[in-house]
Amino acid sequence: MAKSNYITRQGWLALDQELKFLWKEERPKVTQAVSDAAALGDRSENAEYIYGKRRLREIDRRVRFLTKRLEVLQIVDYNPKQEGKIFFGAWVELENEDGEIKQYRIVGCDEFAPAKNWISIDSPVARALIGKTLDDEVRVETPSGFITLYVNKIWYEK
Repeated sequence: MAKSNYITRQGWLALDQELKFLWKEERPKVTQAVSDAAALGDRSENAEYIYGKRRLREIDRRVRFLTKRLEVLQIVDYNPKQEGKIFFGAWVELENEDGEIKQYRIVGCDEFAPAKNWISIDSPVARALIGKTLDDEVRVETPSGFITLYVNKIWYEK
């Protein structure tokens, strides 16, 4: 399944900030450390040099990824027309058949964070929720079978 290119404004700003930090602060520091380590002589057994070169490759790989990804991402801002329905960026309170209540926010695949209860727009739960309204019953296919969720609350960060 292809990744969607949607992202919230705060998610885009976080990725942009990470790119700027890596390029303008982290990479110059590591480059200087590698240069200093190289000046010490034998590079084959110089742990600082070897680690520094590896870290530079990691930074360059992440910078390339972020640069390409930020070009294709589409920022989705809140729109008052969304009120009452579940769309990208919505916070939803769901209740399962056992009466357990959980809250989730639907975000882009680049910013999903299970610890914050942010789920990707590409996830089965989010795909099933899109377009639903308050008190709707949603049936979601999960790897362990079908589950039924009830929409208790919908809100957006403005």
